[in-house]
Formats: sequence, C-alpha cells, structure tokens
Amino acid sequence: MGFTGFDLVIPILIVLVLLVLFTGIKTVPQGYNYTVERFGRYTRTLSPGLNLIVPFVDRVGAKMNMMEQVLDVPTQEIITRDNAIVAVDGVAFYQVLSAPQAAYQVAGLQNAILNLTMTNIRTVMGSMVLDELLSNRDAINERLLRVVDEAAHPWGIKVTRVEIKDINPPANLVDSMARQMMAERDKRAQILKAEGLKQSQILEAEGRREAAFRDAEARERSAEAEARATQVVSEAISKGDVQALNYFVAQKYTDALTRIGSAGNSKIVLMPLEASSLIGTLGGIGEIAKEVFGADAPGERPRHSSSRPPAVRSD
Repeated sequence: MGFTGFDLVIPILIVLVLLVLFTGIKTVPQGYNYTVERFGRYTRTLSPGLNLIVPFVDRVGAKMNMMEQVLDVPTQEIITRDNAIVAVDGVAFYQVLSAPQAAYQVAGLQNAILNLTMTNIRTVMGSMVLDELLSNRDAINERLLRVVDEAAHPWGIKVTRVEIKDINPPANLVDSMARQMMAERDKRAQILKAEGLKQSQILEAEGRREAAFRDAEARERSAEAEARATQVVSEAISKGDVQALNYFVAQKYTDALTRIGSAGNSKIVLMPLEASSLIGTLGGIGEIAKEVFGADAPGERPRHSSSRPPAVRSD
C-alpha cells in the first residue's frame, strides 16, 4: 500500500497548526509582565495568565519582574563637609510600576538604579559634617529616598526605601571622638559639682544671715525689755517709791551672785558682804510684795538675818 502526497500533507499541516498554536499562546507567571513587539515595535503588555499573540508577527520583548526587589549598594568612601573620610554602604528597595517604561526608557535597569543611588549617597552625605552624619541617619534616608525616587520616576520605577546600613569612620577618628566624648562628660560633671557647691554655699550663707537676724532681733527685744524695766523703776523713783529701786538693785545683785556661783573655774567662793545692806534689800522686796498683794502671803515664815558673810559654793 503506497502513500500519496495527500497523506504527507496532512501530518505536515497538523505540525504547522501545533506550531502556530504554541507560538501564539503565551503563559505569563504571577508577578511578571511581558511586553509584546510587532516587527520590533512595542504594541502591548501581557498580564499574568494565558495570553494570545499573533504568531510569526508578534513576539515577547522584555520579561519584567513587577515584584519589589532589593538592590545591595556596595561600600564606598565619602568625604564629608569637614573633610572626614567615612566608608558607607546601604540597600535600596524598588518596584517596577510600568513594564514598557522600565524596558524601553533605560538600558540596564538595575545598574542604572545602583549608580543613581551611589551618586546621591555621595552628594547627600558629602554635604554634611561628620556629627550630623552619625546622628541624623533617618533624615539621610528620607532625603535619599526622595531624590532617588524622583530621578527614577521616568523609568516607571518606584523606589520604596533607601537605607544606610553602616557608617564606618577611620579608627583614629573613632578614638578622637571617644576622647572628645569623655572630655565633654568630665566637663559636665565638673559643672554640676560646681553648681552644687555654689548652691550649698548660698544656702549656708542664707542660714547664717537668718540666724544673725534672729539673734539681733532677740538682743533688740531683750534691750527693749531692759529699757522698759529701767523706765518703770525710774518712774517709780520719781514718784518717791524707793522700794522699787531696792527691788531692782536686789534683782541685779542676786543675778550677779548666781553667775559667780556657777563659774566653772572655782569650787568654793567666799565673799564678804554687808549683811545689813542685804537684809535691807530683802526687806525692800518684802515691802513691795506686801504692797502688791495687800498682806503677807499665807503661810509666810519669818525671815532670819545673819551676821556671817555668805558663802557661795560651787561643786
């Protein structure tokens, strides 16, 4: 049994149909977009899933990853505004929003984003002094993100984050910073100590002033009381009342004896006194009491005089 030409055409047609179907059917995975080119010109974008294109006329151009991607920024040396050399590295996160722009607006997308990020890191951090560089990392990240995202926008790229990972000054600079920090802390400690001493001296001076003021006030009141007593005695004497003078003298006399007797530099003190004058003084005190109370106090015992000079004993 021989084969005719028609029998050979049928398998060929079947193969051609399968080839056409295979060429025209495209499956796009999730997270990717494919661009379609017709005779080398972009026509449309294929979304994830099953898609059909015109066989032998259309072809898939670029396969773009639409997921957020991480780009490691290598270490580079930066000269700050105060001429300090630091080594800096970082990381950038970006996402393709427009597959045609990312495919046809820039060649070598990742390389372009990397160079753009490194250049802006040198620009931003080189305009700052070292202290600002070490203490304002959040501000640096925010400024880098704004600048890089604005520059990559025409490429259909959204830069989501730019982070500085490490800032490494030279070892000698780190030692200098440590010594400066210790000096600042010692300075603050000395200032606090001086402030404490100053407050202590101020409070002590205020305490002495208050004590002196109160002592002066007490002496003033004592002097006023003494002057008042003297005035009362003077008025009584001017009115002819000699007993008031006797009472005043006796009180002073008794106080003097008390001070002599309480002296710590002697044990026994013998003083010759005029007995009659002491009796007279005591009598004057009794007369004053009678005049005040009108009569002798109940149970008052008679006074006895002594001709012997009194002795003051201090044990």
